[in-house]
Amino acid sequence: MLRVLTLSSLFPDETRPNFGVFVERQTLGLAALPDTEVRVVVPIGLPPFPLSRSPHYAALSRLPVREIWKGLAMRRPRFLNLPATGGRFHPAMLERALVPVLTAIRRDFTFNVIDASFFFPDGVAAVALGRRFDVPVSIKARGADIHHWGHAPATAAGVLAAGRAADGLLAVSSAMRDDMIAIGMSADRIRVHHTGVDQTRFAPDDQARQRIGISGPLVVSVGALIPRKGHDLVIEAVARIPDVSLQIAGEGPGRARLQAQIDGLGVSDRVRLLGSVAHHELPSLLAAADVMALASASEGLANAWVESLASGTPVVIPDAGGAREVVDRAEAGRIVERSVDGIAAGILEMLAAAPNRQAVRAAARRFTWERNALTLRQHLASLVG
Repeated sequence: MLRVLTLSSLFPDETRPNFGVFVERQTLGLAALPDTEVRVVVPIGLPPFPLSRSPHYAALSRLPVREIWKGLAMRRPRFLNLPATGGRFHPAMLERALVPVLTAIRRDFTFNVIDASFFFPDGVAAVALGRRFDVPVSIKARGADIHHWGHAPATAAGVLAAGRAADGLLAVSSAMRDDMIAIGMSADRIRVHHTGVDQTRFAPDDQARQRIGISGPLVVSVGALIPRKGHDLVIEAVARIPDVSLQIAGEGPGRARLQAQIDGLGVSDRVRLLGSVAHHELPSLLAAADVMALASASEGLANAWVESLASGTPVVIPDAGGAREVVDRAEAGRIVERSVDGIAAGILEMLAAAPNRQAVRAAARRFTWERNALTLRQHLASLVG
């Protein structure tokens, strides 16, 4: 029996239903496999008083410490998140908080491997916890955990040390594996572990455009409203293309800035910020679009890319992360220069090409949650063996 302790600070809760849905789906897939038991620990970092009284952190502090989440036995312990320290103390604070939690879990669930689904601070703390409880540790790299924390002065050394000490490593794309090797991690210990997509929910849908009330060409973008996602570039690109609408699904601190850009360009009649869109509502939005454009400066392998392709909608994206692993044929879309001109040209090209939606969907067929779960189980079992 494989008994997995999944450790991930990236996981949905009732206040953030879209937060880390891909980790949730991966964990549900693993737990559904035969001869596999899973317990989940989702640490929540809270700053000291009075910052902890802010609406965001107050909502997180009210989450239950223990619950059954979609059939998963889960604990949500709190750890001290010290602001203005560049993350320097996050792993130590997390480890300190998790020792008693894992000790309690181990009384009735003798986990034989720790699966850390994000590199920082989860993976760094997991290595120390693995030594303490004498179990192997796997860490998965997804994107910002390497691109940011793996290079930030306060945390880079800790990320590298954890990568060298872990018993096994996973990378969400071949490009991410290369990035891990570039900072000093061992190539022969990193396995590529692609994400999955629900091929039933994300599928071409001839009625989607009618349901959301779209008649003309539609571009969709999906991602947090933060500078790294490049929504400002997509907005300006669409503003240059007459009669094309843009809908952006996502929330974040950049909303006011992006709305001001939309108003300043005079395109508020055809460019909309939708705010946070529930994950179960994304299939209709993606299936209704003619193009999904996301101008990220960095990615591991964005779930929005493969969800769009599974919906029959081609993507226009920069050459970031695993872009070339996803756009592997002309029907899947275009990889473009990360500039307004590049994005506009890519959108125009895909609107003109209008590839068959089933041909687009074929590019996503290899990304399944079933394959994701089986690959993960095989990897974790090899560490235990």
